[in-house]
Amino acid sequence: MTNTAQTLDLDVVDAYLREHLPGYEGPLEADKFETGQSNPTFLLKTPKQNYVLRRKPPGVLLKSAHAVDREFRVQSALADTDVPVAKMHLLCEDDDVIGSAFYVMEHLNGRNFYQPTMEGESNETRTAVIDEMNRVLAALHSVDIEAVGLSDYGPPGNYYERQIGRWTKQYRASETDSIPKMDALIEALQASIPADDGQRTLVHGDYRIDNMMFEKNGTRCLGVLDWELSTIGHPYADLAAVIMQWQMPPGKEGRGMAGLDRASLGLPTDQEFIAKYCERRGLAGIDNFGFYLSFNFFRMASIIQGVYKRALDGNASNPERAMRLGGFVKVFAEHGLTALKS
Repeated sequence: MTNTAQTLDLDVVDAYLREHLPGYEGPLEADKFETGQSNPTFLLKTPKQNYVLRRKPPGVLLKSAHAVDREFRVQSALADTDVPVAKMHLLCEDDDVIGSAFYVMEHLNGRNFYQPTMEGESNETRTAVIDEMNRVLAALHSVDIEAVGLSDYGPPGNYYERQIGRWTKQYRASETDSIPKMDALIEALQASIPADDGQRTLVHGDYRIDNMMFEKNGTRCLGVLDWELSTIGHPYADLAAVIMQWQMPPGKEGRGMAGLDRASLGLPTDQEFIAKYCERRGLAGIDNFGFYLSFNFFRMASIIQGVYKRALDGNASNPERAMRLGGFVKVFAEHGLTALKS
């Protein structure tokens, strides 16, 4: 059975862009990006310029998942802020065109770091890139959501309460086997939600270095990518997502920095990164950070379970990797329980 998430009908896309995208000229070629497990993403190549197309995967999808319309909206809203994003060109919500909704955006001609260790780069580059990552995160959480028209981009109320509820439902909908430690983590998180401190900001939802594009020969961020999980919520969720990633093992699968001598690589400690973020946002510090870290391990475990379920159903964007990821759900649940106790 052909997985239609892996291909595009180029004749249909070409005809649609000729009609709806000013300045577009064919002929058209397309390559699918290997990264990205949720919304299949394609590089559209023409003699004049390149574009990027992101689409919902085909098939039966979980409610509220793969919201490319939200990705398009939030990046459009951030166009004139201090948060770098790609230029949005068009949104097509008609499933009949290519089989699912999609949007087309600017192709950022930069470089992407798959791991925070940035193998082959100098210590000076590593230090500058991570500091830029910190700057952009603080800028994101400082966006005036009313001024950019995003005050209704997420519901009111305690962000963590609704997020834990949402991802528990998503996890149950994708559950394939019983994982006792995941059940224990869900119960523990529900009992540990901090009181609402009044912070209500735009959050990315999957903020990490491989979701950022940097200058080819510099360290300035050209754009933050993959806004599918963005909403209005609590900023510490994004900050803890960075630290969560760093606590993973180094290498292609873990993509973290656990056990490394960071100082020798020009990389900050978790505490140094958090302190710099607090300085940029004028915060005295962050209490109960273990909860925010645990929450991120839980959410990632739920996401991975969904990716694994789509692989079993034949709808994964990268089936081979999705099947491997399925084994990490238990690992993330264990890390979540450990973080909550720290």
